[in-house]
Amino acid sequence: MSESSKSPSQRTRATRILIRILTFIAVAYSIGFAVSLSNRILDRDKTPAGFARGMLHGATMPVAMPNLAMGKDVMIYAVENNGLPYKLGYTVGVNACGAIFFGVFFWRVNRWKKSRVKIEERVLETNK
Repeated sequence: MSESSKSPSQRTRATRILIRILTFIAVAYSIGFAVSLSNRILDRDKTPAGFARGMLHGATMPVAMPNLAMGKDVMIYAVENNGLPYKLGYTVGVNACGAIFFGVFFWRVNRWKKSRVKIEERVLETNK
């Protein structure tokens, strides 16, 4: 099918998909850059990592995957830490990041389902 034979709604949908892909790539690159930058800054501090750094490492651990997949070595856990406070911070960071990610994901799914129900209701009303 040529570009001129596509309906306006198909072009609009293709444009939205392209924008989403480009946005995803831009966000992934930005997150990867931020993770790399924070690791370089934190590597300069030679004191054992504490609760705050544990939270930062925990929160960045899930988003470090693109860097790891590209072959970059990203520190996601400090070997030199102060024990229990660091581990608690790490756990809080991982859980907070997961709660934000899954919270947004399930909010969008719920919003999508509600919009689908409204569309189906309108279709049923017009077919009566």
